[in-house]
Amino acid sequence: MLAKENPKAGLGALLTPDNCVLILIDHQPFQFAGLRSHDTQTIINNVVGLTKSAKVFGVPTLFTTVVEQRGGLLIKQLQEIFPDQKPIDRTFINTWQDPRIVDWVKATGKKKIVMAALWTEICLAMPVIQALGEGHEVYIVTDASGGVSLEAHEMAVMRMVQAGAVPITWTVFGSELQRDWARTDTVPALAEMLVDHMGNVGTSLTWEFQLLATPVTE
Repeated sequence: MLAKENPKAGLGALLTPDNCVLILIDHQPFQFAGLRSHDTQTIINNVVGLTKSAKVFGVPTLFTTVVEQRGGLLIKQLQEIFPDQKPIDRTFINTWQDPRIVDWVKATGKKKIVMAALWTEICLAMPVIQALGEGHEVYIVTDASGGVSLEAHEMAVMRMVQAGAVPITWTVFGSELQRDWARTDTVPALAEMLVDHMGNVGTSLTWEFQLLATPVTE
């Protein structure tokens, strides 16, 4: 008897530029004001790195906000990455209940959905759980999302994983898309993101570049 196929294991379970989309939900001032599971700058750094990764590899990316007139516009750092994209502004708390979002995903033809949001326990959990129930494969970027408390964030991640979501971090996203250092076209941009957004890894890489550029003395 053949073993039942596990869609979350094997090469096909990994993300590629051709099999996924990225949805970023409610990275707005009001949501950041209530963020307590992480410090604000960390989430901004991580979600910007995540979005830059999507742009480098050509992953379809969608911004959405909730009642932006009251909650504020999408943060400037994200909007500057895709300056021509107008975020879809919703009244639904659950992004997946807005047909514009669902129709956008369907139009891409992609099987895997990568999501990050503020707040994890509400604006991420709701669409993730619904999309999973409708047969989508969903990956949640836990360090580009945050909640009103550490407990709220962690319980939401547990709930989504129990429902079938796959938790990843923002650097995992870029690494799976790159996959092979022989794909040299995207290496410079990926290295730039590491320098700009990956803390001690970035500073170490800069140091390595410095050492490699140092003339050999006799």
